[in-house]
Amino acid sequence: MDDNKTIDEMFQEPDEEIPLEMQLWGKNPKRTEALRDLWLKDMIEFANEKKVPEEARAEMIFSMTANSMMDMIMESLPEDLALELSYCFDHLMGVFIANKRYGVDILDAAYQTISKIKREDYDSQEEFEKAVNEKEERWWTIGKQLLSGHSPNDAIAEALSRYGLNR
Repeated sequence: MDDNKTIDEMFQEPDEEIPLEMQLWGKNPKRTEALRDLWLKDMIEFANEKKVPEEARAEMIFSMTANSMMDMIMESLPEDLALELSYCFDHLMGVFIANKRYGVDILDAAYQTISKIKREDYDSQEEFEKAVNEKEERWWTIGKQLLSGHSPNDAIAEALSRYGLNR
């Protein structure tokens, strides 16, 4: 870090925009390093003070880290965005839990079905988009063999209900 920068320079917007992918995912290894420096030592000390058995330490530290990370993300957003993010996060977690339970990739399966709709089969972009939206809406609500007869929406809701996250 340049120690000669003024406060204004430190908080000034950069001249070049950071590419979206870099900002959202590319910085995660550095964020992980910063979070380790922020929390790990204290969490290990806490586990030692509480005399947490060795076999339970990893789970406890994981839980503390995940909870602290989710708190930090929610606190970094305005309330309305944090609320929206919480619903999106829960839904995506439900997708991943259902994927693991059924050994599938629900999002890929949806894409494989919807991508079969071809633009050239429709007279207008509007008709094409309507067909895509209708197919997608139906896809999420109809039982699928890959989900043991459950619809994707039901499989996700069931996954979330086990954790009290479907409300």
